[in-house]
Amino acid sequence: MSRWEGLDEFVAVAECGQFSAAAERLSLSSSHVSRQIARLEERLQTRLFYRSTRRVVLTEAGQTFLQHCQRLQDAREEALRAVGDLGSEPKGLLRMTCAVAYGERFIVPLVTEFMTRHPQLRVDIELSNRTLDLLHEGLDLAIRLGRLQDSRLVATRLAPRQMYLCAAPEYLQRYGRPHSLSELGRHNCLIGSTEVWSFQVNGQEASQRVQGNWRCNSGQAVLDAALRGLGLCQLPDYYVLEHLRSGALVSLLDNQQPPNTAVWALYPQQRHLSPKVRQLVECLKQGLAQRNEYSPQQNVTATRGTPSP
Repeated sequence: MSRWEGLDEFVAVAECGQFSAAAERLSLSSSHVSRQIARLEERLQTRLFYRSTRRVVLTEAGQTFLQHCQRLQDAREEALRAVGDLGSEPKGLLRMTCAVAYGERFIVPLVTEFMTRHPQLRVDIELSNRTLDLLHEGLDLAIRLGRLQDSRLVATRLAPRQMYLCAAPEYLQRYGRPHSLSELGRHNCLIGSTEVWSFQVNGQEASQRVQGNWRCNSGQAVLDAALRGLGLCQLPDYYVLEHLRSGALVSLLDNQQPPNTAVWALYPQQRHLSPKVRQLVECLKQGLAQRNEYSPQQNVTATRGTPSP
């Protein structure tokens, strides 16, 4: 006799409250269901139901057993769906959100490429710098940057995210290069969404309030001002890496960069992830991994000949 035998019949009777209703649900005869329950009780050496002429009621042992059986059924169905979805084609509507600048530059091109391989998929992308509530907005997926706050969501790390303090060589030629956080007060700092910048001192995170004559809550605008030599900026890697490589910007205080955060894929908690979300998340992870990371050593060539303060 299989150890699974009788479990489906038991759950059906418990949930329906009647042998006949359970038999109808399972497309079996009432006598078959009754025999399976009797054999199960005999195997367990305990009574699972109190029976009457009109209804059956779970015993205390039956209530405990039901909870475990329902979890077993869920796990079994989950396993079958997971294996079945391995080769499933992503299809239907996928709604997602991402921050504007990062989404335009990195996420949307990868999603578009993914869709060319899966023509049955439809995607609705909302680029917004507001933190949208996935559950309230009915979103399947969100791409978030930095530290996470919503514990109701499942998070998958897609890529690292590093902040850089940098400036144009022209600015450094005029005003010198800071060698410590204490020197930032003597420099014009281009302020974006916050005037509190993050660093790392002796292995610990440190915050530094900065000031300057220029402020805008657009990362792209901060970058443009820095490239024109107006001051120092602190921006994520995806804004500045190509300019650090070309020498248009110089990385500063490399040994005090804040700890890496990350780019995350977030989706509502569920044990079984749909093929469209699972495969897109994997596509994003692979695509973002192809970005080459910047090494501060690249600054050696870019800044050779730049006078020190």
